[in-house]
Amino acid sequence: MPLSPPPPGRPRLSLALALLLLVGPARPISFQLPGKARKCLREEIHRDTLVTGEYEIGAPPGSSTGPSANLKITDSAGHILYAKEDATKGKFAFTTEDYDMFEACFESKLPVGTGRMPDQLVILDMKHGVEAKNYEEIAKVEKLKPLEVELRRLEDLSESIVNDFAYMKKREEEMRDTNGKSLCIPWEDWSSETFGLAECVIRTESGDEAVTGVSACSVPSQRKPSETSLF
Repeated sequence: MPLSPPPPGRPRLSLALALLLLVGPARPISFQLPGKARKCLREEIHRDTLVTGEYEIGAPPGSSTGPSANLKITDSAGHILYAKEDATKGKFAFTTEDYDMFEACFESKLPVGTGRMPDQLVILDMKHGVEAKNYEEIAKVEKLKPLEVELRRLEDLSESIVNDFAYMKKREEEMRDTNGKSLCIPWEDWSSETFGLAECVIRTESGDEAVTGVSACSVPSQRKPSETSLF
């Protein structure tokens, strides 16, 4: 007996439910910032991505001067995307121009005439991509119903996930191609005074294939996978 096709909209609903189960809301990061210290958060973000954030720095317990810290957000080239001295509470937003490593650094300041300052509590809520979009504002402008807003959010989320997988696949292919050309085992042909020969092992999915010839080989440095780290 042949199976009847699923009713219209069922695959879309299944995908939406799966995304809701797999992806939860991002939570703020909180940590203690010692006196006269610097702590940074690093994160790799794709190009053309909206990044928004909120931060709050609490005053040390028993302090009468309030919190004293600076905040600076930069890219890998050192370009300043956001900076605030004597930061206490605020928001920031920027759009990335390229895939890059971004760094948000909090640096505590020691007021003149004070000794050792107690730790300050830092709370940072940074979002990017779909999480950074204001869907309430989109609903007002486009006059969307609550269900339509949720479907829009899930569509954007699924598109973001597909783009992430496509980027990862592209990076994997580039690294495989580079490694296949560059993983070499040099050896010398003592009978030849002119050329030094190298035996290169090209790694493929079907197996290893040895190719002998004149070549100059080097192993390139590989970029680490996307990561978020606090140090």
